[in-house]
Amino acid sequence: MLIRWLTVIGIIAVVGVGAWFGLPEAKKSVLEGGVATPFTLPDLNGKMHGLPEGEVTLLNFWATWCPPCRKEMPSMAALHRKYAEKGLKVVAVSVDRDANDLSAFVREYELPFQVLHDADSSVSHSYGIFRYPETFLIDRQGKVRYHLVGAVEWMSEPVTKRIEGLLNES
Repeated sequence: MLIRWLTVIGIIAVVGVGAWFGLPEAKKSVLEGGVATPFTLPDLNGKMHGLPEGEVTLLNFWATWCPPCRKEMPSMAALHRKYAEKGLKVVAVSVDRDANDLSAFVREYELPFQVLHDADSSVSHSYGIFRYPETFLIDRQGKVRYHLVGAVEWMSEPVTKRIEGLLNES
């Protein structure tokens, strides 16, 4: 009886190892200093948008069910209002499954910036996102200058100085 169990366990182990090595390689994370990965996602009206090119961009990955994400949204809206005319593009990519929940949240919080819907999380996975919120500050050349994990007080002096620095670069 013991030999049968050991044989079954051995077969399961061999199949498991074979399956593991047969899996496709995971996509690499987007890192500081690297180039932002281009993508196309729908907005709340279904119109497709990509990552802005030639612009200083704050790319935020978030969800309505994420308490830290909800906490940072008002300061992100204030940041957008302050720097949009100076060239800052804010793109908030939601990984919510339900578009109705997302639309209700955007209306409730009166988000003034572009909100895109990554319902299957394919774009967030391509960026290596597994915690929310995560944000990338991207310069005009498409290079990721800062990668921030967790909620941020966007109107704090250290953050606004970094953004002003990026906006002042030619």
